[in-house]
Amino acid sequence: MERIFQHQELGIQIMDTASLFGFTLFFFLTGVKMDIKSAFRTTKRSLGIGIVSLLSPILVGAAVHETFKQPNEPQKITTERLIGTLIEALTSFSVIACLLAELKILNTELGRLALSSAAVGDLSTLFLVRIIMFSRHFASSPLLVLVRGVTMCCFVALLFFVFRPLMYWVIKKTPNGGPIAEVYITATMMAAVGCAVLTHWTDRSPLIGAFLFGLAVPDGPPLGSALIDKFECFTNGLFLSVYVTSSTMRIRLQKWDALAFGLIMSSKGIVQLSHICTFRDNKVISQKVFTSMIFCILANATIVPLLVRFLYDPNSRKYGSYETRNLMHLKPDAELRVLACVHTPDNVPAMIYLLDLTCPTKESPIVAYVLHLIELRGRNSPVFIAHHNQETSTATSSFFENISPFYEYEGNNWDSVTVNAFTTITPLKLMHDDICIMAFDKQTSFIILPFHRKWSIDGSLDEENNVVKNLNCNILDQAPCSIGILIDRGRIQKSMKPSSSSSFSIGMLFLGGNDDREALMLAKRMARDPRVKLTVIHLIAYQDCKNVVYWDTVLDIEILKDVKQNNRVLGNGCDINYVEEVSNCGAQTIKLIRSIANGYDLMIVGRRYGVESILLTGLSEWSEFPDLGVVGDLFASTDLDSRVSVLVVQQQNCINVNRH
Repeated sequence: MERIFQHQELGIQIMDTASLFGFTLFFFLTGVKMDIKSAFRTTKRSLGIGIVSLLSPILVGAAVHETFKQPNEPQKITTERLIGTLIEALTSFSVIACLLAELKILNTELGRLALSSAAVGDLSTLFLVRIIMFSRHFASSPLLVLVRGVTMCCFVALLFFVFRPLMYWVIKKTPNGGPIAEVYITATMMAAVGCAVLTHWTDRSPLIGAFLFGLAVPDGPPLGSALIDKFECFTNGLFLSVYVTSSTMRIRLQKWDALAFGLIMSSKGIVQLSHICTFRDNKVISQKVFTSMIFCILANATIVPLLVRFLYDPNSRKYGSYETRNLMHLKPDAELRVLACVHTPDNVPAMIYLLDLTCPTKESPIVAYVLHLIELRGRNSPVFIAHHNQETSTATSSFFENISPFYEYEGNNWDSVTVNAFTTITPLKLMHDDICIMAFDKQTSFIILPFHRKWSIDGSLDEENNVVKNLNCNILDQAPCSIGILIDRGRIQKSMKPSSSSSFSIGMLFLGGNDDREALMLAKRMARDPRVKLTVIHLIAYQDCKNVVYWDTVLDIEILKDVKQNNRVLGNGCDINYVEEVSNCGAQTIKLIRSIANGYDLMIVGRRYGVESILLTGLSEWSEFPDLGVVGDLFASTDLDSRVSVLVVQQQNCINVNRH
């Protein structure tokens, strides 16, 4: 540093100025990412934890201080001890959110509880500090304290009753899904800096003004996420590094869940560092105490993540189950619970049609849990909305539009269909956890996922989303029930509610094995619908599959027995046609698939991941989509000149059953 600046003190002053500006931006962005509503809609548990996590360290620290207090102890030492206790009692929302994101437990039950409690703790801390500051100066100048209190209230009212409505007006003017105009982003940043300067002029920390203005900014897209995208990397990458550097330059040298939660709530970081530096600059604490507290924060930031990772392993709580939650073991007239996942409005019509094809009746109803998946952008904490438990508000109306057709479908089938819709806003890398947790909690038997490719009206490939592809792969590995990946090429959407006289042709390609038996059970359920014509194509090889034991063959024969008996027999209300085809190599299988693809509106196949067969010889090496299996990959290929939609089914993976 001395090589850059002629005098080291001048260098530190310049760095302090730059770091204070950067830290002001950091506090502003922290306020933007913080969902202030979460502090007001908390449960009693998180409210209690947030308040107790703030008060208990203060009370314990005060008790310890009084116990070991010396008779003639200098006032400075007493002040330093009390400040140290207060710093250790602070619970920072931003620090905890960063820790949870680093440990990848942001959207777990423990993570949600920690974030909710931290939001309460942050607001409680802000309120407590203001009371302490006002009471400290009230005795000497009560009029000044009263004026400051009134001005602060007016400032907060200005932010939330003038600036916040203006920002909502900007959002309303922005086209749906479009970017915020640069002039509004620039104006918002200038207003944030102006609020920081205003609070500094009134003898308060500029951080408070920036943070409060950040709270007034509507979090999430489009405005909040635009501010985060543009300024977070610059602020965290440059200015926070400068801030930490300027701070260190002053140094002259279950029960387990409860413990993990306690460690998370006690984590310290950049926020506590800022308070220590402020006390050091104002000469409230000595150099020795400052150095000790810096090392305490460093030790805390190093040790806490390691301990939490050791104590709370979310991978040990994954969703494999000893219970059978699949279609094979579901009683014929039992209630079918399905989790339907949607990313965009384009996924909705095909999902509803597929639900309708499962033939819901009063005697055999379905319960559809609809999960609208949105990437977390522009805020720290994930959001989970249960639409059936609350009235539609302005904040949730855009989400509700994507799932409202499901409620219309429920209304048209009120005696046989129940819909519960949810929206989850979560990081992409953790999105599969939300899906698996919901499937586990709701005890669903089947999850429907949209394929990551989208086709245009003319049948050409329109869009490919690798994020959705990775999400589907994670769910295939971890889901607690059976899964279906829906490849929608348009035919399944030809009518949202077909008339009773219209027909729908379904083909089921059966090769044998767990996944194919699961797919056949779903196809047989669909065949109960009088509109559906089902054709089961049993592909037989000259040789047995290498990895399929004799017991699998017995199970295949048993599940096909009633299909053969009902072949072209309409007495039971099912229109089922059974066909046997013979193949002795992969090339013949491809030829067969191409010949039958255009004859159906929907094809149902098993994923058959890792199962070798002479029927598929040489095809796995050319597979483009391992998440679909070899057969599903053939139907999803751009080489297949067909508009048929495909449902690829994987049976539930139970614990201790290694299929991969």
